[in-house]
Formats: sequence, structure tokens, C-alpha cells
Amino acid sequence: MSAKNRAKAKAEQVKGRVKEAAGSAVGDRRMQAEGRAEKIKGDLHEAMEKVKRTRKK
Repeated sequence: MSAKNRAKAKAEQVKGRVKEAAGSAVGDRRMQAEGRAEKIKGDLHEAMEKVKRTRKK
């Protein structure tokens, strides 16, 4: 299950980066902010998975 969660976190990060870049390209500040927020959410999920893996060792 952990690998599944890590993949989901990476997908959120990529989705956020793409959305942020698209917002930047069209000058949509709201889309940029939403993309940045999604990327941060993915970063947090990835960090939580790392903590879980470290705790299990």
C-alpha cells in the first residue's frame, strides 16, 4: 500500500507543476496558486510516506 501512496503523491506533484505552468503561460494567477497548492499537497504526502517507512525500520 505504501508504494501506491507514494505514486499518488508523485502524481499530485506532477499535476500541480503542470497546472502551475499552465496558469503561468496564460497569466491566470488563480490557476498558478491552485497548482502550487496541489504540488505542496503532494510534497506533504510524500514526506508522510517517508516518515512511515522510517518508523517501520
